[in-house]
Amino acid sequence: MAKQAFKAESKRLLDMMINSIYSNREIFLRELISNASDAIDKMYYKALTDDSLTFDQKDYYIKIDADKDSRTLKVMDTGIGMTEEELENNLGVIAKSGSLAFKNENEIKDGHDIIGQFGVGFYSAFMVADKVTVITKAFGSDQAYKWESTGADGYTIEPSEKETVGTEIILTIKENTEDESYDEYLEEYRLRSIIKKYSDFIRYPIKMEVTESRLKEGCEDEFEEYKEEQTINSMVPIWKKNKNELTDEDYVNFYQEKHYGFDKPLKHIHIKVDGTIRYNAILFIPENIPFDYYSKEFEKGLELYSSGVLIMEKCADLLPDYFSFVKGMVDSEDLSLNISREILQQDRQLKFIAKNIQSKIKRELENFLKNDRDKYELFYNSFGRQLKFGVYNNFGQDKDVLQDLLLFYSSKEEKLVTLDEYVSRMPEAQKYIYYATGETNERIARMPQTELVADKGYEILYFTEDVDEFAIKMLMSYKDKEFKSVASGDLDIDEESKEKTKAEEKENKGLLDYMKETLSGKVKDVKISTRLKNHPVCLTADGEVSIEMEKILSAMPNNQEVKADKILEINADHEVFQSLKTVFEQDTEKAGLYTNLLYNQALLIEGLPIEDPIEFTNDICKVMV
Repeated sequence: MAKQAFKAESKRLLDMMINSIYSNREIFLRELISNASDAIDKMYYKALTDDSLTFDQKDYYIKIDADKDSRTLKVMDTGIGMTEEELENNLGVIAKSGSLAFKNENEIKDGHDIIGQFGVGFYSAFMVADKVTVITKAFGSDQAYKWESTGADGYTIEPSEKETVGTEIILTIKENTEDESYDEYLEEYRLRSIIKKYSDFIRYPIKMEVTESRLKEGCEDEFEEYKEEQTINSMVPIWKKNKNELTDEDYVNFYQEKHYGFDKPLKHIHIKVDGTIRYNAILFIPENIPFDYYSKEFEKGLELYSSGVLIMEKCADLLPDYFSFVKGMVDSEDLSLNISREILQQDRQLKFIAKNIQSKIKRELENFLKNDRDKYELFYNSFGRQLKFGVYNNFGQDKDVLQDLLLFYSSKEEKLVTLDEYVSRMPEAQKYIYYATGETNERIARMPQTELVADKGYEILYFTEDVDEFAIKMLMSYKDKEFKSVASGDLDIDEESKEKTKAEEKENKGLLDYMKETLSGKVKDVKISTRLKNHPVCLTADGEVSIEMEKILSAMPNNQEVKADKILEINADHEVFQSLKTVFEQDTEKAGLYTNLLYNQALLIEGLPIEDPIEFTNDICKVMV
């Protein structure tokens, strides 16, 4: 029995495969189980074309057996087996797939898709094993064969003994090193966990002897351990079933079994696509926000399967960031099982699936908003912030996708409304979509800047989240209606009031110039207000940076001292202004005192910090005295 060398550049290819294609060692068991499933699939297909062969499901299974004493792990199947020639061709040539050749030759189209088509999965066993032995007996053959190898140096093939048709792969597990523990691949609990993680939906039973305990006969509190053969995998994935066979409870159970969240999902989306690219997906919209959702630790993504075998736990490329709250899985027969994260990023099929999923999620959210408003608002309270981030990110390239999913609190309706609902109620004379920013709805309702807009009977959207105004600035307009802050320089509402204001500014130019000089470096200008009705004073902003934006940016760790160009507006009809005029004519020093008090009053109304609290309190004392 002479040792034969691997064909192709074996050592280099083996090293590349182990170190690059597979990113974690536990994947080897997934590969061997998938190969075993393929072998049984071939028997199933043989039964379809051979009248002398019957395929009884109960006779076909995969068995896992670990022996700590001999440090061996066995993966056995009752599949079609291999001849000597097939051993030579399939295991002697790295990266040649017998399963792929079988699929191409037989044009399999009946749903029993062959999983292992890449041809390198078998060799992942060398990540955990010093030696790999394969004992196999092909269907229709009386002779069994043994293939054995210790790695890239080569392999041997010789006749062997095996009573039944099928294949038995025996791994001699490596000894532990300082950096790696290989004992885990001989532990029952660890093997069960790997099977459940990657191969839970293999269509054939995966059996394993499991340690159980029972009460000793005649003893009240003594237990004895015994071995019991159990089927570890679930076999039939929920996404392969017809939708009309499933209940809401089935979807909730699946959500919880897969540990997608501790809550109940608000909505599920079941997708089945049969076309150029085939895939199934079950997606969930959670009810509650994960505790780490808005942190760096949160990792988005869907579980990605190839024919029921897990490829990746969190495939981020399947979801855009603005839909990162979606949980669930995607299973496609058109994706290769043996595929790395780097290859996936370039995969055309994956990009097609991702685009379809994005469109489906958007449509379902639109239907959710239309048909179940209360539940949609529950969802929006948890994840609306992420949709607004989506509008703002990437320079607004996704704003058209998301704008109709946004909700904001309405001054008129006193509840959350869509932009479409707002625009549909706009009076003909109203030119803009008006909004106001603040910490709470209650605080915004009392803001002086809202007086004129509210007095005209116009609806105001309340922005209470830090991202709101940034998103709207990126959106710019909705259905040809521009957004305008109630604190912006010109509300463009009352032309008559504008003319009156111009006359008053001309009449009081000396006072306004004096106030502007007094507040030099603090405000850009001091003006007579067209928007104030009852309040004496307010701050507005001139330019793209609003006062609310300044507050948000100044609270960030990388504060770059971005400031709004502030305008101090005075209500010329308020009695305070009359007092200010009188004081200015009699005592300019006292007029300066009043000016500083009014400015600090405006800061407090706006929720901005007073620059010198001690000076402010001293000024109040001067007025009182």
